[in-house]
Amino acid sequence: MKVEKRLNELGISIPEASPPGAMYVPVKQVGNILFVSGQIPIRDGHVEFTGKLKSDDDLEHGKAAARLCVINMLAALKDYLKDLDRVKNIVKLQAFVSSDKGFDKQHLVANAASQMLYDIFGEAGRHARTAVGTNQLPMDVTVEIESIVEIEGGP
Repeated sequence: MKVEKRLNELGISIPEASPPGAMYVPVKQVGNILFVSGQIPIRDGHVEFTGKLKSDDDLEHGKAAARLCVINMLAALKDYLKDLDRVKNIVKLQAFVSSDKGFDKQHLVANAASQMLYDIFGEAGRHARTAVGTNQLPMDVTVEIESIVEIEGGP
């Protein structure tokens, strides 16, 4: 359990996966590729980060939301795989950032998620990425992150 050990070293605990909030599956497997549905900054069943990012002063709020999205992404992966050591490669991350007109630091919000994945998985955590500013996200969340993940072995 190399990944679990690394999470412990970083002081990150992975919660139980949240059930889907609509008509979708949290993880869809095609071959050895997993498509992880958009994860939001929810903790213990409650949305923790809401609202649009408006200025540089909001950047830390957005980064914290992005890190919580990654924790929830890992929860979905762990629920599906049972063992995070099966993660071979984080292929792609797509970050959606609820932004007011003029906020242009979506890439820095997404960097918080990218850095966290690198800290956990090392080189296997480096990924292609898209960071998009949007005027609204479901439930007024600040950030939503989806991913594509390569795994070891079959289903």
